[in-house]
Amino acid sequence: MAQLRNPDTGCAWDIKQDFNSLIPYTIEEAYEVADAIERNDFDDLRGELGDLLLQVVFHARIAEERGLFDFEQVAAAIAEKLVKRHPHVFAGIRYETDEQRQQAWEEAKAVERRQKNAGQTPESVLAGVAASLPALVQCEKIQNRAASHGFDWPEVEPVFAKVREELQEVHEAWQSGNQPHIQEEIGDLLLVTVNLARHLKVNPEIALKQATKKFTRRFNHIEHQVENAGRTLRDCQLAELDSLWNEAKRLEKPSA
Repeated sequence: MAQLRNPDTGCAWDIKQDFNSLIPYTIEEAYEVADAIERNDFDDLRGELGDLLLQVVFHARIAEERGLFDFEQVAAAIAEKLVKRHPHVFAGIRYETDEQRQQAWEEAKAVERRQKNAGQTPESVLAGVAASLPALVQCEKIQNRAASHGFDWPEVEPVFAKVREELQEVHEAWQSGNQPHIQEEIGDLLLVTVNLARHLKVNPEIALKQATKKFTRRFNHIEHQVENAGRTLRDCQLAELDSLWNEAKRLEKPSA
């Protein structure tokens, strides 16, 4: 990377990159790692992890050129953080439950934030969750942070009730015809749905990805059946398409 960034003999594209210009590539490589894992393509995963590592090296090299930090300091920092956040591994601390371990993890992160902001106005316990995260991931992280400080339902049943309440409010907003209000209520419904997923120990981002893949599979079945009949989707009535959808669902069920 140092050679690629050499202003005299390096690559013109690599030389002109900076932290901001690399953001989309870094995000893209992380998603490609996730995609390889979901496809169980471990040969591809090896390559994608290398591509992701390249982004870390790239950012570290730019930082080194600016006198900020270097790759060794990046590696040392994460090693130090891992030791601090795992006292049950490195310091003989014992946790009886996963909840205790998670609480200790959040407390360790809170200590790090306080140390980082020493002498400044105390920040919100919700500070530090990246605004650029996908909306579902950001929502889950913020709710987890709030829950770790006691702002959460102790049982799951009230969350089901809240989902029903928010759904009713969406319906009422739709009846009003007020589009900004409809959008607001849809947002509230999505937020409480993420909360329900948390309480049911489901990752909402993964759940939605899987549901979208399932929708795509079933829709592809509809397309193939319609195409085999020499027709197009627009030639079909909704009831016919819905029947093909139900057929796709039946085909997915394992035989007895």
